Order: sequence, then C-alpha cells, then structure tokens
Amino acid sequence: MSSEPYDPYIPNGQQGAPKDDRTRKIQEQIDDTVGVMRENLTKVTERGANLNHLQNQTTDLADSAQSFRRGANQVRKKMWWKDMKMRIWLGVGIVVLLAIIIIPSVVVTKKN
Repeated sequence: MSSEPYDPYIPNGQQGAPKDDRTRKIQEQIDDTVGVMRENLTKVTERGANLNHLQNQTTDLADSAQSFRRGANQVRKKMWWKDMKMRIWLGVGIVVLLAIIIIPSVVVTKKN
C-alpha cells in the first residue's frame, strides 16, 4: 500500500506516480491559500474574543459610571442640606444678635 492518501482525481494505477510541475505549483498555491485562510480564521476568532472582552469592559464601565452618578447625586444633596443648615443657623444668629441689640435700645428709649 502507498503512503499517500487516496486522490479521486488521479487515475487508477498512477497513485504513486510523480506529479508534473504545473500540478505541484497549483497544489502549493492551494496549500498557501489554505494556510492564509487558517490564519484569517484564527485572527477572526481572536478578534471575536477581543470584542467580547471589550464589550464586557464597556458594560462594567457603564455600571461604574451609573454608580458614580448615584453617589455624586447623594453627596450633592448632602452638601446642599449642609449649606442650607449653615445659612439657617447664620440667619437665626443674626436675628438673635439684632434682637439683643435692638430690644434693649427700644426699651431704654421708651423709658425716657
């Protein structure tokens, strides 16, 4: 038995016969093309994996951005309330200070 695989395009009895130069060149071109196509398939598979990884990163980033936005809004609201409390305390302090200054002067002027 021959070590070459069966080729239906070679007539019977010529299975082990040497191929002519033209057939050999065509076979080399086919082999080169098959090699290029295998490389392309490998690259497409890697690209698909990279795209999936990139999509996962994008999803994670969007989730992180949403969490950051919620946290920033909470901090903004807390700071607004803190600012309002400070303004209210300042207003109350000014009113009390004015009351301390105005009431005694009014009482003194009414006695005179």
